[in-house]
Amino acid sequence: MLIEHAILGLLSLNPLSGYDIKKMFEGSVALYWSGNNNQIYKTLIKLHEQGWVSRETQIQDASPTRKIYSITEKGLEELRCWVSTNPEMPQVKNSFLIQLAWADLLTDSELDNLLERYESEIRMQIAMLNLQKQQKNVSPSGISRDAYINILSARTPRETFFWNMILENWLSYYQAELNWVCKLRTESQQY
Repeated sequence: MLIEHAILGLLSLNPLSGYDIKKMFEGSVALYWSGNNNQIYKTLIKLHEQGWVSRETQIQDASPTRKIYSITEKGLEELRCWVSTNPEMPQVKNSFLIQLAWADLLTDSELDNLLERYESEIRMQIAMLNLQKQQKNVSPSGISRDAYINILSARTPRETFFWNMILENWLSYYQAELNWVCKLRTESQQY
């Protein structure tokens, strides 16, 4: 995922601070990103320099000053151009498969324990995704419920459909992974 375009996408929904963007990344399945917080702020500076976002400083009495970013027409055009480019194939990085390549070094008990822990993690991911699917009005921590609903209500029905399909994609991925690890656990007992 290109962080520049993900940030532009979030800003196309609503003006946000860097902190709000960080919380949206943390609370979203569709916007999985593993970078650090400094990358968000550096990217916002870069987007501002390119004229893709504007910045407004809000002075607050009881809190630090906030910088609120909004997407510009130029930024919206960049986002639109990027969305229409050829899609990249997903890059699946599953370090568990590398562990599994040398799992023959483990005893039967150790292998079962490893597979059980992996299965448990997958079940946890599925439970979290299902909870997110059921609780559409629950905001990520750090963003007020009203602000989050404001962001979500800015969407069109078509865009809401796309986000729901992204959630379905993640659910199907983890369900397939769960089916695979259950089969692995059963069939590995034969060896």
